[in-house]
Parts: sequence; structure tokens; C-alpha cells
Amino acid sequence: MLIKTLILLSYLLALSWIGTHKVEAATLPEDEVTVLNQIARTMGAINWNFDGNVCQENDTATVDIGFVPERNVTCHCENDTCHVTHLIFKRQNLPGKLPSELVNLPNLKEIDFAYNYLNGSIPTEWGSMQLEKISVFGNRLFGSIPSSLGNISTLKYLDLEVNNFSGQVPPELRQLVNLETLRLSSNRLSGNLPSELADLRNLRDFRINDNNFNDSIPDFFQNWNNLTRLEIQGSGLEGPIPSSISALENLTILIISDINGANQPFPDVRKMTRIKRIILKKCSISGEIPEYVWKMTALRVLDLSFNSINGELEGVIPPGELKFLFLTGNNLTGNIPQSILKTGTTVDLSYNSFAWQSPQQPACQPLSNVNLFHSSSSSNLEEVFQCENDFKCEEYSHSLYVNCGGDDVSINGKTYIGDRTFGSGGAATLYRNGDNWGFSNTGDFRDDDDEANSQLRFTKAVQSTNLSELYTTARLSPLSLTYYHYCLENGNYNVTLHFAEIQFSNNETYASLGRRLFDIYIQDEVKEQDFDIEAESKAALVPFAKSYNVSVTNGRLEIRFYWAGKGTQAIPDRGTHGPLISAISLENPAFDQSKNNVVPIVVGIVGAFLVVFASGILLWRYHFKAKNQREKDPEGLDVQIISFTLKQIKVATNNFDFANKIGEGGFGPVYKGQLADGTVIAVKQLSSKSTQGNREFMNEIGMVSCSQHPNLVKLYGCCIEGNQLLLVYEYLENNCLSRALFGKFINHLPGSENKNLSKWTTVCLICSGIFV
Repeated sequence: MLIKTLILLSYLLALSWIGTHKVEAATLPEDEVTVLNQIARTMGAINWNFDGNVCQENDTATVDIGFVPERNVTCHCENDTCHVTHLIFKRQNLPGKLPSELVNLPNLKEIDFAYNYLNGSIPTEWGSMQLEKISVFGNRLFGSIPSSLGNISTLKYLDLEVNNFSGQVPPELRQLVNLETLRLSSNRLSGNLPSELADLRNLRDFRINDNNFNDSIPDFFQNWNNLTRLEIQGSGLEGPIPSSISALENLTILIISDINGANQPFPDVRKMTRIKRIILKKCSISGEIPEYVWKMTALRVLDLSFNSINGELEGVIPPGELKFLFLTGNNLTGNIPQSILKTGTTVDLSYNSFAWQSPQQPACQPLSNVNLFHSSSSSNLEEVFQCENDFKCEEYSHSLYVNCGGDDVSINGKTYIGDRTFGSGGAATLYRNGDNWGFSNTGDFRDDDDEANSQLRFTKAVQSTNLSELYTTARLSPLSLTYYHYCLENGNYNVTLHFAEIQFSNNETYASLGRRLFDIYIQDEVKEQDFDIEAESKAALVPFAKSYNVSVTNGRLEIRFYWAGKGTQAIPDRGTHGPLISAISLENPAFDQSKNNVVPIVVGIVGAFLVVFASGILLWRYHFKAKNQREKDPEGLDVQIISFTLKQIKVATNNFDFANKIGEGGFGPVYKGQLADGTVIAVKQLSSKSTQGNREFMNEIGMVSCSQHPNLVKLYGCCIEGNQLLLVYEYLENNCLSRALFGKFINHLPGSENKNLSKWTTVCLICSGIFV
């Protein structure tokens, strides 16, 4: 923001200087004034009206401030006459067409019509002009790229990005021998790249991201000795990366990603001594990272994620200027050395095969810039989270509701937990909620001038829309975002993903021209490829939900959103790309409490009743029969129950931890616990002051266990050891009997919405089933 403010201030000072140095006598000829007004009408600027005083002196170039509308006509003036040389109509949302009338401005050198709402095709008449720069970035232009552009031998800069141009790149562009910049990203171009482009020996900047090419990456890069920036991302081209790339010694930015093809070794980039950014994401690269890479002193970004790179990082010392190191999704092994955990460098090592790191190791020290999610070779749940000893599921859940990027919100009686303030918000983030769910985020937003990656870059909120609160916020990711939930009950789940495109507008402006595409994986299975929120919802700012049936067999669920290089990257601003998700809900239908049947509540009521029933018997014995001697083992009782050891019960309840206490009766407390086999239990602990003997205690257990009925909660067993008398029941979550029979809870019984069935009728039906 500070940089943009300084640029804007410089721009205003420049305008002030220009205003005080106008040549009063120099005016624009009437014929060029007429042409300017014709151009304005063609482009849809019906309220613009130029006159002879429109010019600025001495070819003064407009400062590109990038985030405010620009309308500038620059002229070259001699004596009393001026001629138009530069036209900049930028971020004006002009809805018309590209003007063929430009040919009537013979001295015109540069046109910049970026960030508008223009449609139609490029006029073939432009091929007769002597232009040096053409930018129509961010419009609705379509059709093929006219071969006549190859006739503009003076052209140095051609930017056709973010439009709908289709067909093949015309080989006639080989004639643009002075061309230095060729940007064709985010169109619908297909076919191959013509080999004739090898003749563009002065090329410095070449970008063809987000297209539909269907050939291999061409092998003519050795001819482009002056190239400083090369981007081939999500282009449709296939690998391998040609060896000729090694000749590009002047490269400072190399981006090649998401190419199909057989495995290949790491490309030879050792001569690129000036390189600042290497992004070779998902390029089927195998083998080890060459040692020379770690000695590239100018390197600031190294992204080798989602390849098949192996080896260890022991002894690796990142370059001093390195800001981002993404090694996500590879086969790296060994320990994680302290040397790679450099202060000021964001490191993502998730989804690898490193040795598990104990809490004492360097990688486990408090660091907000390191992501170790799924970085261990172990598949055990206990070692999914690096740096944590003895991770285990204390309890299992069967649902989750998350308001991504927002705060807690209640929708239809369900609370969606907000994650807006969770995590560091950096380019490598792992957040784990106390309820065994969280998210892992990877990636840096490109070209956004924000290396700090503030938390605001990873969440988005909109105001004053017709959207419900659930859809007014979202979590963003520049590359890969995984939401996970462990300690789930096994079974079949309904997973619903909620979307609303809130970064693009739905009006007739350039802000509506963005395209967001990403892939969706659930349980490592591709569910959607090139998923487009707007295509599904038919417009921006329109909510949309998509559901999937998912099987959970190991207590885990993972949902991953991955950006494969498709879609625009600079609408409405640069750095706008990658997945967006508004909310996530997952439910196991087997635990659906909203179904209209009495069985779930019967089980809860009966469970609570059994506790009261057993406690009543024991209380009676407490007053009328007592023994001072307690024996250790139940003998002589023909009852099919389990005799638990005190050690088993202590382990299950975490030594009767207060956090596991779920109730207190007149005869003692009740604790929730979990046996070694995962069975969840309720433990009734009889008061140590009781004088009841174990024989009477066992007789009463026999009485309870013999009271068999479908509506009675199951008695698993007991424990008689030392001064402890413990009853072990099946655990149920439906509160106590008194609340069920006499409290407000009865209003929420399944079936209570039936106006023809009173509360007491329901209660009587339940109780009669118990006592018959």
C-alpha cells in the first residue's frame, strides 16, 4: 500500500509539472481532434469530448499507477502544431469496440486500452500502422489474432492477455523482429507454437499461461538469448522441458508448471546466475535437487512442488535472498535440518516422506513460517502431525461445519465455526483446531508486491450484498489448500462445499472478466478438474453448493483445492488466482438427529433411566446392607458381563480426569471414557464411603443385567478393586432422564412436532416400553 501511495504521489507531481509547462500556442489539428472523438465513440465513451488543447508536450509518458482510471492523450509538438503519439484509456470500463480509426493518427506510437470492457476483434487495419506498443489486456476481445499484426515491423510490445482470442498463433508474427514483449496468457489459443517464433531474437518477455495448446514445449529457446522472463503455466503444452532452456543465461523469472509427460531430470539451469524466481511446479521432475541451485545468490522464490523429487536436505543452506521455498508434494526423506529453517524464509515441506520429528528437534521449534503437514513417511495417525507425541483420538465426531474465512455463524440451527483468525496467514500455514480439524495452505500470490503475505491476502469478505452471511466470506489460496478432519466415526458422509465468487463483480466492468479455475480432491480422489465457480452458479456473487458422497474408513477426511495454473491472474488486480471456498459441511446420515423417529431419544432416555435405576438399587443397599470387607474378583455369578481392571478404567477416563466428567448423581459421579478398542463408555463411580459389600454389589449387577429390553442401555461390566466399585455402561449422549421427561428437551423429541401426539403421550409410550 505504501508503494502504491508513493507512486500515486509521483504521478500527481508529474501531472502538476506537465500542467505548468504547456505550450499555449501548440494545438492539435482539427482532423486529429475529429479522429479522437470518433475513437471515443467507437470505444463507447459517449460523454467524452476532445478539443485542440488535449495534448501534453514532448512525448511525456504517463506514469503507470496501476489502480486508478487513466485517460491520457500525449502528443509531440513542433512550432504551433501537435500530433497524437500515445493514447492511454485504461481502467475506464469502456464497452465498445477497438477503433479502426487509429489508422488516421499517422504519428501514433503507443496504445494502452487495458482493463476495459471492449469486445469484438482486432481491426486488420492496424497492420498498416507504425506502432511500437499495443496493450489490450483485460477485455472481452475474441476471434483469431490477425496475421496482419506481423506487418507492424516497429512493434516492440504486444500484450493480448486476458481475452478470448482463439485459434493458432499466426506464424507471421516472426516478422516482428523488434518485438521485446509478447504476452498471450489467459486466452483460448490452441494448436502448437509455430517454429517461426524462433526468429524473435530480441524477445525479453514471453508468457503463454492458461491456454489450450496441444503440443510439446518447443525446442527453440536457444535463439532467445535476451529473454529475461519465461512463463508456460497451465498452457496445455506437454513435457519434457527442452534442454535448450539451458541457453537462457539472462533469465530472471522462469515459470513452467502443470505439464504432462514422462518423468524427467531436473532441467539444467546452472547458467542462469541472475535468476530470481524458479517455479517448476508439477513438471514430472524426478531425482535430486542439484547442489548448484542452493548457490544461486539472487534466488528469491524456489517452487518445486508436486513433483517426484527425492533425496535428503541434510546440509542444505538456502541462498541468502531466498524468501519462499515450496517443496510440497515430493518424496524427500531423512531429517529436516536446522539449516533450511532460515529466519525470513517461508518453507513448505508438506506431503513428503521425512522422518518423524520429535518435539525436541529443530523443525519443531515455534515457527510461523514452516508447514510440516503430512511431511512424515509414517501413515499412522499418531505421526500425521509432526512434533506431537502420542496423538490419539480422545473422542470421535460425525459432523463438521466450517465458515471459511469468516466468523462463527448460525445457519438453520447449525453453527458454522469461523476460521478467519486462525493460522498465521502466511504462504506456508498449518492450523489445527482443538476439535481435530484444520487446514494447510501453500503458495504465494504472484506479482502482488506483497512478500509479507499478510493474513488479509488469504481471506476475503464483501459487504452490502444479497448473499447470506455464510457466503460473504471465503478463504483463498494461491496454490493448494487442504481442509482436514481426523477422529471421525467411520461411515458414509455427505460432504457439501459452499461457493460464491466474491472477488469478481457481476456488472459490466473489467472486474467481472476474471476466470477462476481449480481442481478439487476428496480423499485424494479427483472430484472436479478446472472447476469454475461462476460457470456453476451462472454469475458472480451468487451462492452455489455442491455435494459429494464420501466414505471414511480410517477416521480421516481430507478435502484439497489445487490451482493447476488455469484462469486469470490479474483481474481485478495482479495476484488474483487460485482456489476459493466459502464454507464446508460434512454429515454422517447415520447420526442424523432430525429424522422423525422415536428410537434415538428412547435410547437416550433409557440410558439415563438405567443409571437412575441402578443407582436406586445401590442406594437402597447402602442404607440397609453393608459390609466392611471388599473382595477383589467377582465370583460365582452367572452373568454375561465383563470384569474390568482398575487400570483399564483409569486409562479409559484419563485417570478420572475432571474434563471427562459428564454428570453427578446422588451415589457418585459419571465419567466418559474410551476403551483401547475405541469403544466409548460411561463409568459410574460409586462413592468410596459406601459400606456395601461386593457380593451384594454383584447380585445387584445381576439384577440390572438380567433386565433385558430393546430400550435399555447396555451394561458392559463392572470393576471391583481396592475401594472402588465401578459400573461400565454403553455411552449415550442424550442427557438425563429427568430432563427428557419433565424439561424443555421433550419439545425437541423426534415426533414432538406432531400436533396430534402430546408430550405425555410420548413419555408414556416410552416408559411403558421400559417397565413392561
